[in-house]
Amino acid sequence: MTDQNNETVDLKVLETRVDELISTVDKLTSENTALRSQQTNLVTERAELIEKTEQARSRIESMITRLRAMETRP
Repeated sequence: MTDQNNETVDLKVLETRVDELISTVDKLTSENTALRSQQTNLVTERAELIEKTEQARSRIESMITRLRAMETRP
């Protein structure tokens, strides 16, 4: 009878541990999905910021060129 009780307790402990692991896997899967989505958004935002920076650089270089041209006029 004691062996059967020990086995029952061991099975309950194992069942609890398996349930905890399943819960952890579910949580990590959810976090992973959220992080992948966030990464995608950040990559898109970064590309947009790089494009805006390049546009600003181009405009500034154009302004500098025009200013230099104005300086050299008599």
